[in-house]
Amino acid sequence: MTTSKPIPKGEHGITPYLIIKGADTAIQFYTRVFGAKEIGRLLMPGGVIGHAEMQIGDAKFMLAEENVEWCNTSPVTLGGTPVTIALYVDDVDATYQLALDSGATGTMPVKDEFYGLRVGVFLDPFGHKWHIMSHIEDVSFDEMQKRCDAMFA
Repeated sequence: MTTSKPIPKGEHGITPYLIIKGADTAIQFYTRVFGAKEIGRLLMPGGVIGHAEMQIGDAKFMLAEENVEWCNTSPVTLGGTPVTIALYVDDVDATYQLALDSGATGTMPVKDEFYGLRVGVFLDPFGHKWHIMSHIEDVSFDEMQKRCDAMFA
């Protein structure tokens, strides 16, 4: 008998699982914009993506085609999402522009933030919100609070 670990090797304890209206097109978008690699996919009858796994750097995420009969609804059907996916990238400016050129909608232009990150935010064409960022400065929580207080003073 073999024993398995609760979290498989190479996985993290938390993994985003995106429900998407247009999963195949989304895989192409994530590959083009983020350099994501498709690990694998499972197809349902009719060629519908029932499950796919992707990787960006050392982070993995999963996705599936919307199926309201299974209670898998996308942000498009729900009218938006309260969830933002934060992703570190090498070049925020280039990634942000590539996302816009690939059909994303900018919601916050790229800028340097008081907490030491260069950040841009966009909605992908499938309704998921991405907060892309690069580290530019080490800032302690105490210093962040001081800067936050000054910003709202």
